[in-house]
Amino acid sequence: MTTRRAVVTGASSGIGEAAARALRASGWDVVAVARRADRLAALEVETGAVAFAADLTSDADVEALAEFLADSGPVHALVQVAGGARGTERVEDARVEDWQWMFEVNVLSAQRLVAALLPQLRRAAASDGHADTLFVTSTAAQTAYAGGSGYNATKAGESMLAHVLRLELNGEPIRVIEIAPGMVHTPEFTLNRLGGDSLAAERVYEGVQNPLTAGDVADVIAYALNAPGHVNLDLVTMRPVAQSAQHLLARGPLRPRGDH
Repeated sequence: MTTRRAVVTGASSGIGEAAARALRASGWDVVAVARRADRLAALEVETGAVAFAADLTSDADVEALAEFLADSGPVHALVQVAGGARGTERVEDARVEDWQWMFEVNVLSAQRLVAALLPQLRRAAASDGHADTLFVTSTAAQTAYAGGSGYNATKAGESMLAHVLRLELNGEPIRVIEIAPGMVHTPEFTLNRLGGDSLAAERVYEGVQNPLTAGDVADVIAYALNAPGHVNLDLVTMRPVAQSAQHLLARGPLRPRGDH
């Protein structure tokens, strides 16, 4: 069997970059996809991942990516990490433009990629036994919370895309995996969501002992893809221990109760 090759989106930072690194470290060939070509170029030098700059909200860019992949080798896995959040407003106060952007990057881009790459995934599955699609959604897809509004709606949409795709691919050797992280402390996600307000972004994590890191999520992504081909991790929900639920977050040191 040839070395397996994964397409990792959102690979210029955060979970996407960490996933590209983790898969390279476990022997995968990786095509790292994101808008920021300079960051991808640095990742290529450091890890050997192949950089491909693309805006996944663009039909033309996704078509160009599919053509590049078809010309350069098989595609065994699509790892869809690219996405994001804008704003924390109530439904009645939200900006339609922010919701449109979130639907584009969280839902419609995922659909574009599946439509463009599924034929290549099928060819890889036919020759090498199985192929994978993996979507990084969020616990925001599972539980509504104040300030979630548009992000809740769009991540739930992406999660439903994965659920439906799994049903549609029944009978084919193509796994559909969903990883839903809770609080992850990455340099850009909350900063972008809060319009660049760095102080407000840091307050989100203030006092939280060991929020998840991008590397934590990447480890689970690599585990899921490296599991035996007949094992499908339909949904992995992961949170830091300090976050028992979407609305229940401990701030301060974690300590056992009672006398010890």
